[in-house]
Amino acid sequence: MDARRAAEMTVRNSYGRLVAYLAARTRDVAAAEDALGDAFLAALKTWPEAGVPKNPEAWLLVAARNRLIDAARRSQVQENILETLKMGNLRSHTESAFDSSLFPDDRLKLLFICAHPAIDANIHTPLMLQTVLGLNAAQIASAFLVAPATMSQRLVRAKTKIRDAGIAFDLPETGELQHRLMAVLEAIYAAYNHAWETVDGGDPRHQGLAEEAIWLARLCVQLMPQEPEARGLLALMLYCESRRDARRTDSGAYVPLLEQETRLWLQPLMDEAEHELAQAAQFDKLGRFQLEAAIQSVHAQRAVTQHVDWEALAVLYEGLIQLSPTLGECLGHAAAIAKTQGLEKGLAEIDALPTAKVNNYQPYWALNAYFLKQLRQIAEAQQCYSRAIGLTEDPAIRAFLLHQSSTLDEAHENS
Repeated sequence: MDARRAAEMTVRNSYGRLVAYLAARTRDVAAAEDALGDAFLAALKTWPEAGVPKNPEAWLLVAARNRLIDAARRSQVQENILETLKMGNLRSHTESAFDSSLFPDDRLKLLFICAHPAIDANIHTPLMLQTVLGLNAAQIASAFLVAPATMSQRLVRAKTKIRDAGIAFDLPETGELQHRLMAVLEAIYAAYNHAWETVDGGDPRHQGLAEEAIWLARLCVQLMPQEPEARGLLALMLYCESRRDARRTDSGAYVPLLEQETRLWLQPLMDEAEHELAQAAQFDKLGRFQLEAAIQSVHAQRAVTQHVDWEALAVLYEGLIQLSPTLGECLGHAAAIAKTQGLEKGLAEIDALPTAKVNNYQPYWALNAYFLKQLRQIAEAQQCYSRAIGLTEDPAIRAFLLHQSSTLDEAHENS
């Protein structure tokens, strides 16, 4: 692996861990990010000439700390913070002498700090996605449908609030943990979705982000084992992750869920998901993530029964819509209704959705096209496929939709 690639992969795999560790000691998230950014630039300059260090993560940590120490001296900050950064004259340590496995992982702590009530609730998830999970402002802005510059300003204000308000870098008390948990779970799931939506699997950074999200969900369960939604989220992601290898063919073509080879699904992950979902159900406190996991559990049963219980899915989606009436859940319900009550009923479900909300929502146009194709309404289906293709950024999904669109003539001939 060349030096640049090694540096990029180290930052991707260790970004949240390093930022959280540094921020917990400086109480300044922005300063920690800046220091790590400077360390990354130093690595790009140094590693090609000196070679990739034996412990790249520790090298970046030492370099970032050195920059924080220099900045602390220049700004004449409090002596105790400077001493904390030095940690026994760290400047004299090298990456080979420093065991990075010994420094604590503060990512979960930082997630709960980002959900502090003093910070605007609307920025909780974006702040976690950037500071702990390493997404940039443009990626986050795209997910939240705002301009990148606007998102950047909001993130800067939130980090300034953490620093200036002197928010403690400690896990809150148990009662406060419960108040902040859902924001933390939402951020973890958003990170997983960001990785999941890249279906071609070409960038290993996305796989790393998915693994990190699952790991953080496991930590939440360990921290709060009595919280069923933490277990529900972990189960949901494990079900999804069990199907990763079946989502595309050897040539990289996209395979929709109902056409996937169940023999490619990873049974150990599905078993673990079933266990977590069963544990969550014992608390009799139903929530969004548990319902979403239950929906995935129904799909997972196809590996055993060779069919899908659409009646059960329709009921689960109906309950989910009552808790979380998102467009995605409404489309899932419509698909289940189409299977149980007929295509016309399913089409009526999605036609009833507000036009303004679905206008640029790609899954709506793709499902609409599928319904219309099955109903032999070829011209209307073609228009919907064209709209869905135009809204699709993933090359594999675009190729799949183009193929579906190209078979409309066959459907017309057979009608």
